[in-house]
Amino acid sequence: MELSRIIESLHRDAVWVVFLNVLLQQAGLPVPAVPTLLLAGSLAATSGELASLLAAAIVASVVADWMWYLAGRAFGYRVLSGLCKLSINPASCVSQTEARFVRWGIGSLVIAKFIPGFSTVAPPIAGSLRMALPGFLLSAAMGAALWAGLALGTGWILRKEVQTAMSTLDEHAGRVLVLVAGAVACWLSWKLWQRYRFRQLSAVPHILPDELLEAMEDYPSPLLLDLRGHSMAANTRPIPGATIAEHDRLLDAVGNWPKNQPIVTLCACPEDAGAIQAARSLLNAGYLSVRPLKGGYEAWLAAANKNL
Repeated sequence: MELSRIIESLHRDAVWVVFLNVLLQQAGLPVPAVPTLLLAGSLAATSGELASLLAAAIVASVVADWMWYLAGRAFGYRVLSGLCKLSINPASCVSQTEARFVRWGIGSLVIAKFIPGFSTVAPPIAGSLRMALPGFLLSAAMGAALWAGLALGTGWILRKEVQTAMSTLDEHAGRVLVLVAGAVACWLSWKLWQRYRFRQLSAVPHILPDELLEAMEDYPSPLLLDLRGHSMAANTRPIPGATIAEHDRLLDAVGNWPKNQPIVTLCACPEDAGAIQAARSLLNAGYLSVRPLKGGYEAWLAAANKNL
């Protein structure tokens, strides 16, 4: 843990170190930027240097967000699905994130930097929803200014405390590494436990696409909840008779549906995570027959095309 070298680099090339660190972190790499910003703020000799560091952090953050925005605009939900598949906890679903983004509007980009996970997925969602680029860049810059400014300003105000803490860390590097390794192990264990719990919840019986198509021709047909989000549903082939729903407002979506009538949930999530979550929630709310669709929207689309 060569903190002395990091401090030396910050003394020599502070602007570039901050720029590269923030760029890599906002691009999605597991590189923490806040400690660097705190340390850089504490080492700034003048308010002018502090302003230069803030400008570098804002530019780096906006560049990374702009790249994700363009990816979302070009590839849409394939980018978001890929990000979700990288998650240890597959219950983190595109539709849930999109619903919150749509609900909060442009302000979500301002606060995105302060919400772990949301910071990476918000820009491609904005691109996939065809958000106007000037508004996107302005909101991304405002969010970056608040996030980086808070860290740099804290380092500037508490410069003595930050540098003392860094010196202490440098003196006890071995112990710090052990503590960091322990914290990472605890975090990883928690995430793996979440995944294990999801696997347990996944035991709920599914319905196959062909079975759903047959059931939709019967009376009464199953009530179908489409959890992909309004924008995704609007940009793809509609599912006849489906009701668009949000995870946070499931009971509002089902309304006065009879609790003994079959319900099918579907999403476009890895491992049908969102559909399983919704099915569990409705079963816990007293609905007697709720099954997630195996394979989600893509499986339904393939079955529907086959039966044309």
